[in-house]
Amino acid sequence: MDKLPDTVLAAIDEARSQQVDPLALFIYDLDALKQHVTQVMAALPEGVELYYAIKANSEPQILATVAPLVHGFEISSGGEIERLQACPTRKPFVFSGPGKLDSDLRSALQHQVEAIHIESLNEIVRLQRLALEAGRVQDVLLRINPELPSPLSSKLAMAGTATPFGIDESELAQAVSWVDNASHLRLKGFHVHAMSHQSLVERHEQLLDLYLERWPQWKALSASPATITHLNVGGGIGVNYLGPQQFDWQRLCAHLGQSLAACVDAPIVRFEPGRFISAYCGYYAIEVLDSKTSHGKHFLVCRGGTHHFRLPVAQGHDHPVIHLPRHPITKGAVEQKWTVVGQLCTPKDVLSRDCPLTGVEVGDMLVLPLAGPYGYNISHADFLCHPRPPQLFVGGASWV
Repeated sequence: MDKLPDTVLAAIDEARSQQVDPLALFIYDLDALKQHVTQVMAALPEGVELYYAIKANSEPQILATVAPLVHGFEISSGGEIERLQACPTRKPFVFSGPGKLDSDLRSALQHQVEAIHIESLNEIVRLQRLALEAGRVQDVLLRINPELPSPLSSKLAMAGTATPFGIDESELAQAVSWVDNASHLRLKGFHVHAMSHQSLVERHEQLLDLYLERWPQWKALSASPATITHLNVGGGIGVNYLGPQQFDWQRLCAHLGQSLAACVDAPIVRFEPGRFISAYCGYYAIEVLDSKTSHGKHFLVCRGGTHHFRLPVAQGHDHPVIHLPRHPITKGAVEQKWTVVGQLCTPKDVLSRDCPLTGVEVGDMLVLPLAGPYGYNISHADFLCHPRPPQLFVGGASWV
């Protein structure tokens, strides 16, 4: 995590040469993204699909790079449908998430959405009405909020507890019956997304086995079980922001392959990762504006901040930092612990605390890796009316 690709370093140097003010920008390595997604897809066992959840990062260049490699996309708004229509490679897409607008559902129907993930009993009624108006029989998946053992949870629990997501398992029979009796809806499967940003592969293995154990029970609730073929297990694959050891995707895929081989009536399993797909290609580069000591703590005030890159605050972690000195570090310089902050008028504008760095000076660059997903796109970019950061997309020896 301490070494930057040459293309990223070159992009920083080029941006600095063209910038009058100190620098803050995002850089995305599209070659690295392509290589990572290719490896992820190669590990999938037979009968398993992967759709990219574009909420993680829906920039056009990211979608164009990912589209030829994945089976499809997962979207959660009408705006994300518009993003997909501009993508040069068309792939199937599914529509999930609570609080869908009628206008969004109409847009999804108009653009031939593969499946809509239904989040409530009320949504069944609404979608039946809209599909009838459109003259389209729409495939749907019922999103289940199941009963789960307490160990099968995470900091960002999406199911197994009180959440706004999905239909309680106790109401599933009623939901299946309503879809069965809807003239313009066809039950294609079930969607369960229990954990977000969970880095323990054992938890994911246990969850997948639990879903496969309950699959026959869920399927048997329908009067037409032959049409029920898909089990969407969401994403939730964690990224380790605090160390080098990353999620063992190959192990999870091998385990799932063995579990599916043991099933009498195995579903088509679909993953929907977002963070795990786009994390490793992104970098947030910021220039040191000032250094100071306050009440015994050392601070580096940098261009940008959490209004560009909200992820560390949203996740509650201290982000890793790579130091790029502008000049050679002075011999004998000592390491100090620095808190890296931005330009905002709030003590919450903190990117990393107690970060050990040596010989940092005003004008040096700090680079925060793993900045591909849930960074700029979830940030309060208009706060204090600071300019928005450039986003550079590098591939090979060029950038745009």
